[in-house]
Amino acid sequence: MQLIITDAWLAKSHAIQLSGTKLVLAALLAALTLILLAAGVYHFVFLKGAREGWPVVGTLLRVVVKDEFAQRDRFMRENLDVLARKLGEMQAKLTQLESLGERVSGLAGVSPVDSKIQPGQGGPLVSGRSLSMQELQVTLDDLARLTDQRTDLLTVLESRLFEQKVRNMMVPTQPPVVSAMVGSAFGWRLDPLTGRTALHTGLDFPAMSGTPIVAAAGGVVVMQEFHPDYGNMIEIDHGNDLISRYAHASKTWVKKGDLVKRGQKIAEVGSTGRSTGAHLHFEVWVLGIPQDPQKFLTAGQHLATHQLAKLAATAPARPSRP
Repeated sequence: MQLIITDAWLAKSHAIQLSGTKLVLAALLAALTLILLAAGVYHFVFLKGAREGWPVVGTLLRVVVKDEFAQRDRFMRENLDVLARKLGEMQAKLTQLESLGERVSGLAGVSPVDSKIQPGQGGPLVSGRSLSMQELQVTLDDLARLTDQRTDLLTVLESRLFEQKVRNMMVPTQPPVVSAMVGSAFGWRLDPLTGRTALHTGLDFPAMSGTPIVAAAGGVVVMQEFHPDYGNMIEIDHGNDLISRYAHASKTWVKKGDLVKRGQKIAEVGSTGRSTGAHLHFEVWVLGIPQDPQKFLTAGQHLATHQLAKLAATAPARPSRP
Protein backbone atom coordinates (compact mmCIF):
# COMPACT_ATOMS: atom_id res chain seq x y z
CA MET A 1 0.00 0.00 0.00
CA GLN A 2 1.30 3.49 -0.89
CA LEU A 3 0.18 6.67 0.89
CA ILE A 4 0.92 10.11 -0.73
CA ILE A 5 0.88 13.10 1.64
CA THR A 6 0.83 16.61 0.02
CA ASP A 7 1.91 19.75 1.92
CA ALA A 8 0.02 22.78 0.59
CA TRP A 9 2.38 25.32 2.21
CA LEU A 10 5.60 23.74 1.04
CA ALA A 11 4.11 22.48 -2.20
CA LYS A 12 5.71 19.13 -1.60
CA SER A 13 4.48 15.57 -1.60
CA HIS A 14 5.70 12.58 0.40
CA ALA A 15 5.05 8.94 -0.50
CA ILE A 16 4.88 6.24 2.22
CA GLN A 17 5.13 2.58 1.28
CA LEU A 18 3.23 0.18 3.65
CA SER A 19 3.78 -3.53 3.42
CA GLY A 20 1.40 -6.16 4.84
CA THR A 21 3.36 -6.42 8.10
CA LYS A 22 3.47 -2.68 8.58
CA LEU A 23 -0.25 -2.46 7.87
CA VAL A 24 -1.06 -5.06 10.57
CA LEU A 25 1.20 -3.30 13.07
CA ALA A 26 -0.46 0.01 12.27
CA ALA A 27 -3.92 -1.53 12.87
CA LEU A 28 -2.82 -2.98 16.18
CA LEU A 29 -1.35 0.34 17.23
CA ALA A 30 -4.57 2.12 16.36
CA ALA A 31 -6.64 -0.41 18.33
CA LEU A 32 -4.36 -0.07 21.35
CA THR A 33 -4.62 3.68 21.14
CA LEU A 34 -8.42 3.47 21.11
CA ILE A 35 -8.40 1.13 24.13
CA LEU A 36 -6.15 3.44 26.11
CA LEU A 37 -8.27 6.41 25.12
CA ALA A 38 -11.46 4.64 26.21
CA ALA A 39 -9.87 3.65 29.55
CA GLY A 40 -8.75 7.21 30.10
CA VAL A 41 -12.20 8.59 29.31
CA TYR A 42 -13.83 6.01 31.62
CA HIS A 43 -11.45 6.84 34.43
CA PHE A 44 -11.73 10.56 34.02
CA VAL A 45 -15.43 10.85 33.26
CA PHE A 46 -17.19 8.01 35.13
CA LEU A 47 -14.96 7.33 38.12
CA LYS A 48 -13.96 10.92 38.74
CA GLY A 49 -17.48 12.10 38.02
CA ALA A 50 -18.95 9.52 40.35
CA ARG A 51 -16.58 10.46 43.18
CA GLU A 52 -17.13 14.18 42.75
CA GLY A 53 -20.87 13.89 42.12
CA TRP A 54 -21.17 15.25 38.58
CA PRO A 55 -24.92 15.49 37.86
CA VAL A 56 -25.00 13.83 34.43
CA VAL A 57 -22.59 11.05 35.37
CA GLY A 58 -24.35 10.44 38.70
CA THR A 59 -27.70 10.09 36.99
CA LEU A 60 -26.28 7.72 34.41
CA LEU A 61 -24.61 5.60 37.08
CA ARG A 62 -27.79 5.41 39.12
CA VAL A 63 -29.70 4.14 36.09
CA VAL A 64 -27.05 1.52 35.36
CA VAL A 65 -26.73 0.44 39.00
CA LYS A 66 -30.50 0.40 39.50
CA ASP A 67 -30.95 -1.87 36.50
CA GLU A 68 -28.15 -4.16 37.72
CA PHE A 69 -29.62 -4.38 41.21
CA ALA A 70 -33.07 -5.02 39.76
CA GLN A 71 -31.74 -7.98 37.76
CA ARG A 72 -29.86 -9.30 40.78
CA ASP A 73 -32.93 -8.93 43.00
CA ARG A 74 -35.11 -10.70 40.43
CA PHE A 75 -32.60 -13.54 40.22
CA MET A 76 -32.43 -13.88 44.00
CA ARG A 77 -36.21 -13.75 44.31
CA GLU A 78 -36.63 -16.57 41.80
CA ASN A 79 -34.11 -18.70 43.68
CA LEU A 80 -35.79 -17.91 47.02
CA ASP A 81 -39.14 -18.99 45.62
CA VAL A 82 -37.64 -22.29 44.47
CA LEU A 83 -36.03 -22.83 47.89
CA ALA A 84 -39.30 -21.98 49.63
CA ARG A 85 -41.16 -24.63 47.59
CA LYS A 86 -38.49 -27.20 48.41
CA LEU A 87 -38.71 -26.19 52.05
CA GLY A 88 -42.46 -26.75 52.04
CA GLU A 89 -41.96 -30.24 50.62
CA MET A 90 -39.38 -31.01 53.32
CA GLN A 91 -41.76 -29.82 56.04
CA ALA A 92 -44.52 -32.07 54.67
CA LYS A 93 -42.17 -35.06 54.66
CA LEU A 94 -41.04 -34.21 58.19
CA THR A 95 -44.67 -34.20 59.33
CA GLN A 96 -45.12 -37.68 57.83
CA LEU A 97 -41.93 -38.77 59.56
CA GLU A 98 -43.24 -37.49 62.90
CA SER A 99 -46.49 -39.40 62.42
CA LEU A 100 -44.55 -42.56 61.63
CA GLY A 101 -42.36 -41.97 64.67
CA GLU A 102 -45.43 -41.71 66.89
CA ARG A 103 -46.78 -45.04 65.63
CA VAL A 104 -43.43 -46.79 65.95
CA SER A 105 -42.88 -45.35 69.42
CA GLY A 106 -46.18 -46.89 70.48
CA LEU A 107 -45.02 -50.28 69.24
CA ALA A 108 -41.70 -49.84 71.03
CA GLY A 109 -43.32 -48.72 74.27
CA VAL A 110 -41.70 -45.27 74.14
CA SER A 111 -43.67 -42.10 74.90
CA PRO A 112 -41.40 -39.15 74.07
CA VAL A 113 -42.49 -35.95 75.77
CA ASP A 114 -41.18 -33.67 73.04
CA SER A 115 -42.68 -35.68 70.17
CA LYS A 116 -45.87 -34.04 68.98
CA ILE A 117 -47.47 -34.35 65.58
CA GLN A 118 -47.64 -31.00 63.83
CA PRO A 119 -51.24 -29.95 63.16
CA GLY A 120 -52.43 -30.18 59.57
CA GLN A 121 -52.38 -26.98 57.55
CA GLY A 122 -54.13 -25.90 54.36
CA GLY A 123 -56.92 -23.83 52.89
CA PRO A 124 -57.40 -21.52 49.89
CA LEU A 125 -54.63 -19.09 48.92
CA VAL A 126 -56.01 -15.55 49.40
CA SER A 127 -52.79 -13.61 48.95
CA GLY A 128 -49.23 -14.73 48.60
CA ARG A 129 -45.90 -13.15 49.56
CA SER A 130 -42.45 -14.48 48.86
CA LEU A 131 -40.26 -15.34 51.81
CA SER A 132 -37.41 -13.05 52.68
CA MET A 133 -33.90 -14.35 53.20
CA GLN A 134 -34.22 -13.89 56.96
CA GLU A 135 -37.55 -15.73 57.11
CA LEU A 136 -36.13 -18.54 55.01
CA GLN A 137 -33.13 -18.84 57.32
CA VAL A 138 -35.36 -18.98 60.42
CA THR A 139 -37.51 -21.69 58.84
CA LEU A 140 -34.42 -23.68 57.88
CA ASP A 141 -33.11 -23.44 61.45
CA ASP A 142 -36.42 -24.73 62.82
CA LEU A 143 -36.41 -27.55 60.30
CA ALA A 144 -32.85 -28.51 61.26
CA ARG A 145 -33.80 -28.52 64.95
CA LEU A 146 -36.86 -30.72 64.35
CA THR A 147 -34.80 -33.05 62.17
CA ASP A 148 -32.26 -33.48 64.97
CA GLN A 149 -35.07 -34.27 67.42
CA ARG A 150 -36.60 -36.85 65.08
CA THR A 151 -33.18 -38.41 64.52
CA ASP A 152 -32.66 -38.77 68.27
CA LEU A 153 -36.14 -40.24 68.70
CA LEU A 154 -35.72 -42.77 65.90
CA THR A 155 -32.33 -43.77 67.30
CA VAL A 156 -33.97 -44.51 70.66
CA LEU A 157 -36.78 -46.42 68.92
CA GLU A 158 -34.28 -48.47 66.95
CA SER A 159 -32.43 -49.37 70.15
CA ARG A 160 -35.66 -50.25 71.96
CA LEU A 161 -37.02 -52.37 69.09
CA PHE A 162 -33.69 -54.18 68.77
CA GLU A 163 -33.76 -54.86 72.50
CA GLN A 164 -37.30 -56.21 72.26
CA LYS A 165 -36.34 -58.39 69.31
CA VAL A 166 -33.45 -59.86 71.27
CA ARG A 167 -35.68 -60.48 74.28
CA ASN A 168 -38.32 -62.13 72.14
CA MET A 169 -35.67 -64.37 70.64
CA MET A 170 -34.77 -65.42 74.20
CA VAL A 171 -38.33 -66.53 75.06
CA PRO A 172 -39.09 -70.23 74.26
CA THR A 173 -41.92 -69.77 71.76
CA GLN A 174 -40.42 -71.91 68.97
CA PRO A 175 -41.93 -75.44 68.80
CA PRO A 176 -39.05 -77.79 69.66
CA VAL A 177 -40.20 -80.45 67.18
CA VAL A 178 -41.42 -79.13 63.86
CA SER A 179 -44.86 -80.39 62.74
CA ALA A 180 -45.25 -82.61 65.82
CA MET A 181 -48.50 -82.65 67.79
CA VAL A 182 -48.65 -82.62 71.58
CA GLY A 183 -49.25 -86.12 72.87
CA SER A 184 -49.44 -85.45 76.61
CA ALA A 185 -50.16 -82.05 78.12
CA PHE A 186 -48.83 -80.34 81.24
CA GLY A 187 -50.54 -81.22 84.55
CA TRP A 188 -51.74 -84.19 86.57
CA ARG A 189 -52.21 -87.47 84.68
CA LEU A 190 -52.02 -91.24 85.09
CA ASP A 191 -48.37 -92.25 84.93
CA PRO A 192 -47.90 -94.58 81.91
CA LEU A 193 -45.55 -96.86 83.87
CA THR A 194 -47.15 -97.03 87.31
CA GLY A 195 -50.80 -96.24 86.50
CA ARG A 196 -50.95 -93.83 89.43
CA THR A 197 -51.64 -90.10 89.31
CA ALA A 198 -48.48 -88.06 88.87
CA LEU A 199 -47.53 -84.52 87.88
CA HIS A 200 -46.40 -84.22 84.27
CA THR A 201 -44.14 -81.15 84.28
CA GLY A 202 -43.91 -80.64 80.53
CA LEU A 203 -45.23 -81.48 77.10
CA ASP A 204 -44.65 -84.73 75.18
CA PHE A 205 -44.12 -84.56 71.40
CA PRO A 206 -44.35 -88.07 69.90
CA ALA A 207 -42.13 -88.39 66.80
CA MET A 208 -40.00 -90.86 64.90
CA SER A 209 -36.66 -91.64 66.45
CA GLY A 210 -34.01 -89.36 64.92
CA THR A 211 -36.41 -86.46 64.29
CA PRO A 212 -34.55 -83.17 64.84
CA ILE A 213 -35.06 -81.31 68.12
CA VAL A 214 -34.50 -77.55 67.88
CA ALA A 215 -33.94 -74.90 70.55
CA ALA A 216 -37.17 -73.13 71.47
CA ALA A 217 -35.17 -69.91 72.00
CA GLY A 218 -31.60 -68.67 72.03
CA GLY A 219 -29.45 -69.14 75.11
CA VAL A 220 -26.57 -71.01 76.74
CA VAL A 221 -26.45 -74.76 77.28
CA VAL A 222 -26.07 -75.20 81.04
CA MET A 223 -26.57 -78.97 81.19
CA GLN A 224 -26.01 -81.90 78.81
CA GLU A 225 -25.97 -85.23 80.55
CA PHE A 226 -27.70 -88.58 80.97
CA HIS A 227 -30.39 -88.61 83.66
CA PRO A 228 -32.06 -91.82 84.94
CA ASP A 229 -35.53 -90.40 84.37
CA TYR A 230 -34.94 -87.86 81.57
CA GLY A 231 -32.41 -89.93 79.62
CA ASN A 232 -30.17 -87.83 77.36
CA MET A 233 -31.13 -84.37 78.56
CA ILE A 234 -30.27 -80.79 77.58
CA GLU A 235 -31.02 -77.61 79.53
CA ILE A 236 -30.74 -74.14 77.98
CA ASP A 237 -30.61 -70.98 80.07
CA HIS A 238 -32.39 -68.09 78.31
CA GLY A 239 -31.73 -65.48 80.99
CA ASN A 240 -34.19 -63.85 83.41
CA ASP A 241 -34.39 -67.15 85.39
CA LEU A 242 -35.92 -68.87 82.35
CA ILE A 243 -34.78 -72.42 81.44
CA SER A 244 -36.02 -74.92 78.85
CA ARG A 245 -35.37 -78.67 79.14
CA TYR A 246 -35.29 -81.32 76.39
CA ALA A 247 -35.37 -84.98 77.47
CA HIS A 248 -35.27 -88.61 76.16
CA ALA A 249 -33.05 -87.67 73.19
CA SER A 250 -31.36 -90.43 71.23
CA LYS A 251 -28.45 -88.15 70.31
CA THR A 252 -27.32 -84.69 71.38
CA TRP A 253 -25.56 -82.18 69.15
CA VAL A 254 -24.49 -79.56 71.72
CA LYS A 255 -22.53 -79.61 74.95
CA LYS A 256 -22.43 -77.58 78.15
CA GLY A 257 -21.29 -74.00 77.56
CA ASP A 258 -22.39 -73.82 73.91
CA LEU A 259 -24.27 -70.79 72.66
CA VAL A 260 -27.35 -71.78 70.68
CA LYS A 261 -29.74 -69.71 68.64
CA ARG A 262 -33.46 -70.00 68.17
CA GLY A 263 -34.40 -72.90 65.88
CA GLN A 264 -30.93 -74.49 65.99
CA LYS A 265 -30.80 -78.30 65.98
CA ILE A 266 -29.59 -79.46 69.40
CA ALA A 267 -30.61 -83.14 69.54
CA GLU A 268 -32.64 -85.95 67.99
CA VAL A 269 -35.83 -87.58 69.26
CA GLY A 270 -35.33 -90.86 71.09
CA SER A 271 -36.62 -93.00 73.98
CA THR A 272 -33.81 -92.92 76.52
CA GLY A 273 -34.42 -92.82 80.27
CA ARG A 274 -37.88 -93.40 81.73
CA SER A 275 -39.85 -93.61 78.50
CA THR A 276 -42.31 -95.91 76.77
CA GLY A 277 -41.55 -94.80 73.20
CA ALA A 278 -39.83 -92.28 70.98
CA HIS A 279 -40.85 -88.75 71.91
CA LEU A 280 -39.51 -85.42 73.19
CA HIS A 281 -40.31 -84.35 76.73
CA PHE A 282 -40.17 -80.53 76.76
CA GLU A 283 -40.21 -78.39 79.94
CA VAL A 284 -40.05 -74.67 80.74
CA TRP A 285 -38.94 -73.46 84.16
CA VAL A 286 -39.36 -69.92 85.52
CA LEU A 287 -37.69 -69.01 88.81
CA GLY A 288 -37.17 -72.72 89.48
CA ILE A 289 -40.87 -73.55 89.05
CA PRO A 290 -42.16 -75.66 86.13
CA GLN A 291 -44.60 -73.81 83.92
CA ASP A 292 -46.96 -75.00 81.20
CA PRO A 293 -44.86 -74.76 77.99
CA GLN A 294 -48.04 -74.48 75.93
CA LYS A 295 -48.55 -70.94 77.24
CA PHE A 296 -45.23 -69.94 75.73
CA LEU A 297 -45.76 -71.76 72.45
CA THR A 298 -49.19 -70.22 71.85
CA ALA A 299 -47.94 -66.76 72.71
CA GLY A 300 -45.65 -66.85 69.67
CA GLN A 301 -43.57 -63.87 68.77
CA HIS A 302 -45.89 -61.48 70.65
CA LEU A 303 -44.63 -62.61 74.04
CA ALA A 304 -42.26 -59.95 75.45
CA THR A 305 -40.39 -59.76 78.72
CA HIS A 306 -43.12 -57.90 80.61
CA GLN A 307 -45.66 -60.50 79.44
CA LEU A 308 -43.34 -63.21 80.67
CA ALA A 309 -43.21 -61.62 84.14
CA LYS A 310 -47.01 -61.38 84.20
CA LEU A 311 -47.30 -65.01 83.11
CA ALA A 312 -44.91 -66.20 85.82
CA ALA A 313 -46.81 -64.19 88.45
CA THR A 314 -50.24 -65.51 87.49
CA ALA A 315 -49.23 -69.14 86.91
CA PRO A 316 -49.82 -71.48 89.88
CA ALA A 317 -46.73 -72.45 91.81
CA ARG A 318 -47.80 -76.09 91.62
CA PRO A 319 -50.97 -77.67 90.20
CA SER A 320 -53.41 -78.78 92.85
CA ARG A 321 -53.85 -82.51 93.30
CA PRO A 322 -57.21 -83.80 92.00
